[in-house]
Amino acid sequence: MREAMPVLTAGIGLHETLALLTSQLRPDANHKEDMVFLKDVFSEKSLGYLMKIHERLRLYECQCPAPVLHSASSLVEDVAEELQSKSMSSNEKELLHLLMSPHFKAVLFAHDTVAQKNFDPVLPPLPDDLEDELEEATVKIVRLVKNKEPLGATIRRDETTGAVVVARIMRGGAADRSGLVHVGDELREVNGICIAHKRPDEISHLLSQSQGSITLKIIPAVKEEDRLKESKVYMRALFDYNPSEDKATPCQEAGLPFKRGDILQVVSQDDPTWWQAKRVGDSNLRAGLIPSKSFQERRLAYRVKMGTMPHLRSPGLPLSADDQGCEKEDSDCEGYVNGHYIVSPKCKPVAPSCGQAFSWEFYTAGLRRSFRLSRKGRPDTPDETPPESEFLTYEEVTRYQQRPGEQRPRLVVMIGSLGARINELKQRVIAENPHRYGVAVPHTTRPKKTHEKDGVEYHFVSKQAFDADVQNNKFIEYGEYKENLYGTSLEAIRSVQAKNKLCIADVQPEALKTLRTAEFKPYVIFVKPRIPESQPHHTTGTSPAGGEQYRITDEDLEEMRQSGAQMDQQYGHWVDRVLVKEDMASACAELRGILERLEREPSWVPVIWLRP
Repeated sequence: MREAMPVLTAGIGLHETLALLTSQLRPDANHKEDMVFLKDVFSEKSLGYLMKIHERLRLYECQCPAPVLHSASSLVEDVAEELQSKSMSSNEKELLHLLMSPHFKAVLFAHDTVAQKNFDPVLPPLPDDLEDELEEATVKIVRLVKNKEPLGATIRRDETTGAVVVARIMRGGAADRSGLVHVGDELREVNGICIAHKRPDEISHLLSQSQGSITLKIIPAVKEEDRLKESKVYMRALFDYNPSEDKATPCQEAGLPFKRGDILQVVSQDDPTWWQAKRVGDSNLRAGLIPSKSFQERRLAYRVKMGTMPHLRSPGLPLSADDQGCEKEDSDCEGYVNGHYIVSPKCKPVAPSCGQAFSWEFYTAGLRRSFRLSRKGRPDTPDETPPESEFLTYEEVTRYQQRPGEQRPRLVVMIGSLGARINELKQRVIAENPHRYGVAVPHTTRPKKTHEKDGVEYHFVSKQAFDADVQNNKFIEYGEYKENLYGTSLEAIRSVQAKNKLCIADVQPEALKTLRTAEFKPYVIFVKPRIPESQPHHTTGTSPAGGEQYRITDEDLEEMRQSGAQMDQQYGHWVDRVLVKEDMASACAELRGILERLEREPSWVPVIWLRP
């Protein structure tokens, strides 16, 4: 009988695992040679030593080591000089012999290189036969190491002088990190080749063909000490952007693609038309070009004027590749250094490319979800919130975490598409931890039932009192159901927060206009059911009241799919987190995790919420 393989646990090291594997190799008639070969390989002592070294290094890495010294080599030289300055004992002679051995010096050199993070290659010396003009202060020779990344600069030809100048330096790129190339510098030579009469695309090709280091002869435009500091402005993108589809961009290769909801660090706003930005969390250190807020709004307004886009405040409507609205100065022709030269021609009119605004209504999911909202005479936003731009482009944000002892916990707002059943989801999570989470008690004009208590299930008020509160804008939403009025008030939310509980409210998404204030700082969760592409015809679901099973038709699924897409289009720019609901149990677990992380981890909020 063949022996059973031993069970490997997480605590077993690599070299121990190797020994166990070796012991299990049993030569058989069919694979005898292979087994013998593997056994010889696994039994090699050098392989075992490598496994032990690997384990030690991984263990050391987990301890987050930091260098004690940054120049161990110089310290060893000082020790050796001290030892040689006097008569040495046998132990001192042995120590000196060890310190001066080539292998030990190599180890110390490697240590110092890592400690100082000095990984750049050593450039070869400049040639001796440079022209006499190098002695003039107006000409500078710059030598940069070319690696796999672009140098991070664009070039263009000055229309007045005809000179090839540096149009942009991308923050975080190789050219920016070197500190040797600046915007406005005139480029004279590339690797000793005069470029005065070459086209920008020829220059770009010349740079792309260069290997190793690149030598540039330039006439400086600014002093080294005049370099601008990197800004720390963060923006939440409220639309999708793909530079490859934007013909107005000065250089598509230098563009930064992003999705709605991405947090962008705008590192430079020097150019009023094209900002430089990085995506937060992106490992790429080099910034890319994005349209500025004013430029994006200007060309969206142009689309409305030309009839290619409906006149509505709509997030996430991407620009077409042939979008207009870009003036000549907004479409500089620039070549990307170490990339390909790209021309940005003047935009041409195009046929309408976006759909009309959706006209639709929200679907009910139980009594609380059936309010017919009435907002006549109600301002769109409270006085403390400034009016938003007509077009949604960017929103300035900052990191925020509630401090211990802060008076009001943040408000959690849940919105959901058809079939999400967010009221049941909310009630389940609150029931699990009622001391930590709470719900705003709604108002109603219906009579109180015998088992109900005022202020527990509802606040029972007269119709006259309800109408007065409506006129005084005290409700975030209200409506009528079976000839009775229902509504959720701002004061009901404040009452939950006054108990130092996290208030969870499920509202119609229009209510977000009222709730997005510095007082509530809402964290918005969009819940939508997962809808498969193909669905069996026998699928059933549970009614909002629970218990009763009903058949889900293809029409129902399509309505749910459209409901989610339409809500995302109209209100997705306000959403902090999307919860895709597989089933009630997994959705509850995910919601609990979201709420726990919200209380202990910082999140991005509009800057205006934190300004005094």
